[in-house]
Amino acid sequence: MDPLSWGEILARLAYQFIPVWIALVVTFALSIMYKRKLGLYGKLFDNVIGMIGFGIVMFWIYTALFAGLFDWIVTHDPLAAVSGMKNKVPGTPLSGAGEGDYPYYLLGGDTLARDAFSRMVQGSWVVIRIAPLATLFAFMAGITLGLPAGYFGGRLDTVLSFLANLILAFPVILLFYLLVTPEMVTSGIPSYMAIVLFVLPILFICVMINSRYHTQPQRRNVMIAVALFVLGWLYLSLINDRGTPVNFLPTDLDLFDIPGGILVVFVSVVFVNAPTVFRIVRGLTLDIQTRDYVAAAQTRGEGPWYIMLWEILPNARGPLIVDFCLRIGYTTILLGTLGFFGLGLPSDSPDWGTTINQGRKLLSIYPHPAIVPAFALLSLVLGLNLLADGLREESLKD
Repeated sequence: MDPLSWGEILARLAYQFIPVWIALVVTFALSIMYKRKLGLYGKLFDNVIGMIGFGIVMFWIYTALFAGLFDWIVTHDPLAAVSGMKNKVPGTPLSGAGEGDYPYYLLGGDTLARDAFSRMVQGSWVVIRIAPLATLFAFMAGITLGLPAGYFGGRLDTVLSFLANLILAFPVILLFYLLVTPEMVTSGIPSYMAIVLFVLPILFICVMINSRYHTQPQRRNVMIAVALFVLGWLYLSLINDRGTPVNFLPTDLDLFDIPGGILVVFVSVVFVNAPTVFRIVRGLTLDIQTRDYVAAAQTRGEGPWYIMLWEILPNARGPLIVDFCLRIGYTTILLGTLGFFGLGLPSDSPDWGTTINQGRKLLSIYPHPAIVPAFALLSLVLGLNLLADGLREESLKD
């Protein structure tokens, strides 16, 4: 077979992403149709920059889901090397292709003869699994501690602010290095940190339910019991890590087994981002608690947690949503940096940072193994930044 031209490569790439294109069309059509009923999300579709950013982000989310859950988009095994395909240029026919094999390396082969396109697609699954969820956990931890620190003040504020500033005093990359080193992982310290950090979202949800339904004790008790059972089981499965001192859950009760490298990186991201979120939430709370509607809630006799969670927090959603989008981008860059330096994730992981590092060694001769994941990383972070800009503009109009 002859090598593919660039026009044929682009056509085949577009064909591979057909499930993503269909999902994007459906998402945009439904969102635009019902945008007047969707609040801030619906207003995003009145903003061109926000729509472009949203489209880029959703492209990678759908790519990750279809590749990671259904194996629809990848053309080859991202970890398998094929003899004779080392550093081959984009569009090279597959050496020794058998029946049922995809006949080309669409974006070329890397230094270990693996398909660059499949590694880029599968790498998005690694990023999407870690960055948004880790950022969400960091926000829940920061909100849980930042609201009472700003609302009550006093010694509680002093102690929590000191601890947050102590963590922020460390350079971020150096702190990541410290947390993901093999010696630190073997000691079990990241697992012990997970025990503390991952209990904060459970506390946040239970306090939210209690503050909202404290006048309906029966309903409140049932909801809290269900939340504790479901979230508690997920929590125990999440922190249970075989091969570390934190290994206590029987195999039959362990809902999922997170690879050790991913758990360590996840905990590190939460630990590094939570203090920054804490400071943002604390500052917003200090400002919003002086508003008239907060005074009105206090006059009605509402409790402190009700005021914090149902009066202050909803009115701080604009800046928090914008920062959430930006922080996912920062986390994506940090994951790429860790992978580039070979920390946290396995050395054969298809994550973009690891792939860039492996491709840079022959960058001047064969640039495509490094350029492909670098472009993917760049486009996702660009999309998140554009999405944050659109959300910021629309939130200011409220």
